[in-house]
Amino acid sequence: MIWGLFSIVSFNLVDTYFVGQLGTVKLAAISFTFPVVMVVGSVALGLGIGVSSAISRAIGQGNHLKVQRLATDGLLLACLVVAVFAVVGLLTIGPLFRALGADPQVIPLIRRYMEIWYLGVVFVVIPMVGNNALRALGDVKIPALMMTLAAVLNIVLDRFLIFDLSGQPWLGLRGAAIATVIARFTTMIATLAVLHYRERLLLFARPKAKALLQSWKTIVHVGLPAAGTNLAVPLSLAVITFLIAYFGNEAVAGFGVATKIEAFSLLVLAAFASIMAPFVGQNSGAGRSDRVRKGLKHGFAFSLLWGALVAIVLAVFAEPLVRLFDKNTEVVSVARAYLLIVPLSYGARGIIMIACSAFNGLGKPLPSTLMNFSRVILLYLPLAYLGRWLLGYTGIFVAATVCNVSIGLIAILWSVRVWRGRSSAD
Repeated sequence: MIWGLFSIVSFNLVDTYFVGQLGTVKLAAISFTFPVVMVVGSVALGLGIGVSSAISRAIGQGNHLKVQRLATDGLLLACLVVAVFAVVGLLTIGPLFRALGADPQVIPLIRRYMEIWYLGVVFVVIPMVGNNALRALGDVKIPALMMTLAAVLNIVLDRFLIFDLSGQPWLGLRGAAIATVIARFTTMIATLAVLHYRERLLLFARPKAKALLQSWKTIVHVGLPAAGTNLAVPLSLAVITFLIAYFGNEAVAGFGVATKIEAFSLLVLAAFASIMAPFVGQNSGAGRSDRVRKGLKHGFAFSLLWGALVAIVLAVFAEPLVRLFDKNTEVVSVARAYLLIVPLSYGARGIIMIACSAFNGLGKPLPSTLMNFSRVILLYLPLAYLGRWLLGYTGIFVAATVCNVSIGLIAILWSVRVWRGRSSAD
């Protein structure tokens, strides 16, 4: 999972690197797209979590036909949802990004990227849902291999679509979008092939309406709250981008670079969290709460150790890392400030991710929704507004750190309470 998530993170990281060579304004343009891309990804991830949770519990119960039905119907639901997002997205590019604080100079650049990205968004969403189905079966190697293939293809295509053979700009932002769509398309084909030919999970007979709706209900029971939980992050990122835009395009570019480095830094903890859902689902379905408690205990301890290590590394190497993307003084200053402050809370952030994934795997998404909603809406956004007023953009970064630590403590206490109670029941 670490390797697979590394491949996913590399998409945005590589795009950011190559686009950064086109100039600060274009780097700011692609940074404005990150919240919107993450919104769609969060919805897809929520559906994938719902599919994974439902399938893992069906596996624990030994019901293979139900596993097939859930996998097939989950992909159909994803297609329906993504079609709506694509149409709405294409119709709202201008007003949406103006609302995010993009100035008239940046809007046409954003449009070049997002028009192509929206047209290929189905290739992004279907593999995310399909790979979650594979992980629920305990297979993390094949999804990781496919994501790695797509990441390598994206790197090659970025080089030859953003720039020409001589290294001069060619298709620019459009090239970055085309590269992403083509690479994701290959992943989609490979995922569907594995689901059908190896796992025999895809059913092609027309489903009965009642069975289809029952599958969707089971998936959405966890998937909708999970999507809402995941949406809190990109929606808050959109608001924070708006707040950062007050300080200019250079500040937005610096914030964009810092968040991409952050995603890379957190991928180990994200991998741990992603496998926690099927782990909890299968073991709770089999009545093994003792194994779940042990997994959470080790997961929380590892998160704190990894978070401390990453904070130290970024404190030392923040500036040279940022300069790989953009050497503009203001861009470097903003990104460096972020990478010195926010990583202090990465250990707590990992604990939140692990705890939320465990609750989703149990089929109880409410704690995850409440923790993430509280972290982002009730704490982060108000404190970010206050922090900007008191300390400028540095205050926004301090607010993120405070929120992560506060909700991380709540995540530990809530997890201990729930699983101690389940142990008594078992």
